[in-house]
Amino acid sequence: MTTLLNINGQNVAVEAAPDTPLLWVLRDELELTGAKYGCGVGQCGACTVHLNGDAIRSCQAPIGSVVGAKITTIEGLGGLHPLQAAWIAADVPQCGYCQSGQIMSAAALLAKTPNPTDADIDAAMTGNICRCGCYQRVRAAIKAAAAQRPAQAVAA
Repeated sequence: MTTLLNINGQNVAVEAAPDTPLLWVLRDELELTGAKYGCGVGQCGACTVHLNGDAIRSCQAPIGSVVGAKITTIEGLGGLHPLQAAWIAADVPQCGYCQSGQIMSAAALLAKTPNPTDADIDAAMTGNICRCGCYQRVRAAIKAAAAQRPAQAVAA
């Protein structure tokens, strides 16, 4: 079945059943591999993308439920996003597996809360699991990105 999706500002036709997880379409059909398969049950956050600006778990979103929405992947943030620059400066990544999901959750947070508190960051990042334990560096990078850029610059 052909489904029309808006991904990273482009309308794309995909051949998949409506119950196919968005993650599979992104990775397998469109070769957008930034969103990672982690747990498959929406618990780890490695597959996080934006749906109309909100962070969602793409492993739990059937494509039939996202038709007509604006989907943004880590590839759609464009170039070196302010959060990516802050991530590098704070030396956040170790294994790197969770990083695209972490950055996508952080970008959604900063788009809505330009100057987040620690509590805001903790609430927004809950469920983004980092097996390397880089949580303090993630928080520092989010604060650095918020401090360096106006709210419009960190929105996806």
